[in-house]
Amino acid sequence: MGEEAHFYGNAEVYWRDVPPTVDGMLGGYGSISDIDLNGSKAFLKKLIGEGEGKTGMVCALDCGAGIGRITKRLLLPLFQTVDLVDVTQEFLDQARTYLGEESKRVGHYFCTGLQDFVPEPGRYDVIWIQWVIGHLTDEHLVKFLERCQGALRPGGIVVIKDNVAYEGVVPDDVDSSVCRDLQIVRSLVAKAGLRIVYQEQQMDFPKEIYQVHTLALR
Repeated sequence: MGEEAHFYGNAEVYWRDVPPTVDGMLGGYGSISDIDLNGSKAFLKKLIGEGEGKTGMVCALDCGAGIGRITKRLLLPLFQTVDLVDVTQEFLDQARTYLGEESKRVGHYFCTGLQDFVPEPGRYDVIWIQWVIGHLTDEHLVKFLERCQGALRPGGIVVIKDNVAYEGVVPDDVDSSVCRDLQIVRSLVAKAGLRIVYQEQQMDFPKEIYQVHTLALR
């Protein structure tokens, strides 16, 4: 238990020292934000809207939301209501300013780690989880995904977008996280009782950063 508490505690300390800016949210890679958001929008638009098998556009959840970078540019333009959850209160406070007038369509700001977060059952069409699964242990990730599945509206999806290691699990002692390879991520998704309905690799990111994959689950 001590090691686990250390893992989560160190991450909280790391993020408390990060400036509440887009560049801060992206670890100094603020320049990739547009490429990232355009890729995410193209991905999501294949899955939402009218028609059989499509996902509704009423309510979304932004997990590890930070200051609301994804909420502002991806989720609020597509959904009526968006909730944000993040472990750092300063980021959520900044989100109210960063989101501007559109912040009136935010339902809730939840300040908690995802390992402790219980989303409201049946509330969300899309649960977007980006660049944060590495802050959860395997066991907590599986349990969180199980809770997410119960929080979906009919036809809803969970989306994971994250760094993918080439092989195995790569720890990052700076921000107290891990990066898993795609096979491990898939196995944890399956353990949570979810299946991958669509997946893509994000293209056009700098060569020196990890590959980033996006997985839609239900």
